[in-house]
Amino acid sequence: MQRILINIPPTRALGFCLALTLFELTTYMASDMIMPAMLKVIHTFNADSRHVPYAFNLYLLGGVCLQGLIGPLSDQLGRRRMLLAGCALFSAACAAAFAAGSIEAFNLLRLVQGMSLGFVVAVSYPALQEVFCEADAVRLMALLGNVALLSPLLGPLVGTLLLEWLDWRELFLMLGLVAALAWLGLYAFMPETVGALRRDGKRLASIPFSWRHTRQRYQALLGNHRFLAASLALGLMSLPLIAWIGLAPVLLMQQQGLTPLAYGLWQIPVFAAVIVGNLLLDRLLLTHPLPRLVSLALWPFCLGLGALIVCSQLGAGLQAVVASLALYAVGLGMSNAALYRLALFCSEDSKGLVSALIGMLSITVMGAGGALIAASGGGNSLSLFALWAAGGGLLALPLLLGFLSNNTSHSASTP
Repeated sequence: MQRILINIPPTRALGFCLALTLFELTTYMASDMIMPAMLKVIHTFNADSRHVPYAFNLYLLGGVCLQGLIGPLSDQLGRRRMLLAGCALFSAACAAAFAAGSIEAFNLLRLVQGMSLGFVVAVSYPALQEVFCEADAVRLMALLGNVALLSPLLGPLVGTLLLEWLDWRELFLMLGLVAALAWLGLYAFMPETVGALRRDGKRLASIPFSWRHTRQRYQALLGNHRFLAASLALGLMSLPLIAWIGLAPVLLMQQQGLTPLAYGLWQIPVFAAVIVGNLLLDRLLLTHPLPRLVSLALWPFCLGLGALIVCSQLGAGLQAVVASLALYAVGLGMSNAALYRLALFCSEDSKGLVSALIGMLSITVMGAGGALIAASGGGNSLSLFALWAAGGGLLALPLLLGFLSNNTSHSASTP
């Protein structure tokens, strides 16, 4: 069992990890399982196809809406109480999608459902860092990333199969029920880390909430150039993958004329590559410091994005674009959890607030960047998508190089 830093039984820590995994997987499935049905959704409401990527980007931006409040509140009220509230909100919003009567109501519910991402990032991730030691926390983050990536990998396929028997409304109702099951698991097993006595004798004290004090703490974080560079780089590095998730239904089913099943199968190489990157991270953690791991990940990351640019100039087909995305995705999988840990410990402030700002910055970059790629014609052809997605991802390089240059002599601090 992982090295647990607070006084809870290993079985409870395991139950917490499993319940958290189910909640995180369900939040992503709420997006990816419905993607094959998005053309049916817009047909139901007689809406334009532009709502396909917009609905996905609204889901991402929903994750930003409450994070600035969720993180500081969890520092005072506790991680457990806030995560239970977020899980309940997500379950209710999924169930409400069953009765949506217009594309506007549907998009609003997507925004509310996306708020669950704020609870995952600003509450559950700091809790993991506080329960487990550094190496195990990074390993668990990577493993959770693998589980979450099963959603875009399997979600389109599972959604396609379920749509043979269920309506898209019933899919959302089913997701709401699964989220309710995750809530029960979190209620039974999640420990409270705020105020808990650690095995090293330290106690993580709660921080009273104050609008003025919170604003000052956020301002101080925004003035931390290393933190800012790492947080923005997290969003930019994920941008090509996020753009692919949002635009793939239009590019593959509408532009290429593929069936929903074929669309789902073309997701497998990309997301399997991210999982491969995460497994490489798990292996290399034993012998490499975190900044070195991020530096190594830049090789497949840059080669994949460079290949995407070549694809855009040569007008390459779907196979070449997906192969390039897969190479990039290996680098993303190798770096994401390590870079998150480095960003989290760029500041000595409470991890709920720091994690909230990481999430707000990175998700804003992903959501706004995805919307810009869609508005710039990224959904019109594979060549335009490849060009804009690669350009967005490569914007992370200056930030990463500056950040890593300040981390050559040390790795993330142990909490």
